This record gives sequence, structure tokens and C-alpha cells, in this order.
Amino acid sequence: MKIIVATHNEGKLVEIRRILEEGLGAAADGIELVSAGSLNLPDPVEDGVTFADNALLKARDVAARTGCPAVADDSGLIVDVMGNAPGILSARWCGRHGDDAANNALLLAQIADIPDAKRTARFRCAAALAVPAGWRDGRTGEDKGAGAFAIESETVELGDMPGAIIREARGAHGFGYDPLFVPDDQPARALEAGERLTSSEMTPDEKNAISHRGKALRALVPAVARLVG
Repeated sequence: MKIIVATHNEGKLVEIRRILEEGLGAAADGIELVSAGSLNLPDPVEDGVTFADNALLKARDVAARTGCPAVADDSGLIVDVMGNAPGILSARWCGRHGDDAANNALLLAQIADIPDAKRTARFRCAAALAVPAGWRDGRTGEDKGAGAFAIESETVELGDMPGAIIREARGAHGFGYDPLFVPDDQPARALEAGERLTSSEMTPDEKNAISHRGKALRALVPAVARLVG
């Protein structure tokens, strides 16, 4: 069975494959994961107002174009004192998409007067699965055009990584707001040392074990299992 991941980031395939293997065991061997980027599929306009909206519209677009089941995710940072902003605007909070330094600087300026105890936040991810009608027909994933196939079913799951925003960036790993975010859940080495690490100070494996994306994708595994079964 071919499942298309609605991303141009090949690294996501590795993460999703690992999660499927954990959840499905040997049944995961029957799944071929392919990225939308490798198929030269276009990126749809993300005009939803929630993470779930955007994850679903990306999964629907890929499934409706190719006739294959599709997985997509959307995520961002929610700061409680800011009324859940930046939210879906996380990647372009400063007005430019993907400018991490400017996004971080603006966020810090906006909550500069907020005491440490009130700087609570969470990363949130929505993971979606869209299944087109007739998907068992052995389709190759070729782009047949927008809306070529009707959607038979869809599922969306959420995952949160709660924590807090610190006042200065720390760490060299990760991306986005990771240098400013200290997760509530900490790896064993941090607990043993009495430290609290930012997401950027964690190894990829440490971060993935507690991440919002990992939680959302693991919650999606039962829906994938129903397709395999």
C-alpha cells in the first residue's frame, strides 16, 4: 500500500516510518511511504484557521490528486498569555515566512514584561489522514489534477508538547522557536543533572520522544492500521 506524505521534507518520511513500525509491527512492511515532493505535487494554499484545518486540507489535496491515502501535519507554537498566538502564524509571525531569528525576537519583545510563571506555552501538532475512494486499486501516486478523486474518509489527531518560554535563546539544535522553549517533559540526563533543557539543547531522539508531532502521528496509527487490516 502506498501512502503519500504531504511534504517536501524527506526527513519526515523517516520519522513517520519509525512511528508506523513501532505501532504496526510487521504490518508496516506493507506500507510504502512517498513524499509529495518526490512526486512533484504542488503545495496547496494553507488558508485554514486551525492546525487541524491546514493538516486536513493538505492531506485531502494530495489524496484527491493521486487516489492514494495521504498523511499531512501542521504545527506551531501557542503562548497562553498571548491568547494562543502565534498559532497557525508561527512560521511567519514577524511578517516573513521562515525567518526564525526575527520571529523569536518579536516573540520575546511581546512578552518581555510577563513574569516567568506566566510564560507557559505549548507546541501543538495536528496530523491528518485522508483516504480516497477506490484507493485499493494499486494507484501509482501520479498527479491527476486537483479533485480527481473523491475523499472517502478522513481522520485528524492532535498532539501537544507543553512547556514555557525563557528569556534568552539556548541551544544549537532544532529550528523555529526551539531555542526559547523549555518542555515540561525532560530527558533522563537533564533530570539527573537537575537541569531544564530547551528543545534546542536536546538530541533529535530526545526531542522526538516527547514532541507534539510524534504524539499526533502516534495517535493516527490506529487509523492507518484499519487500512492495512
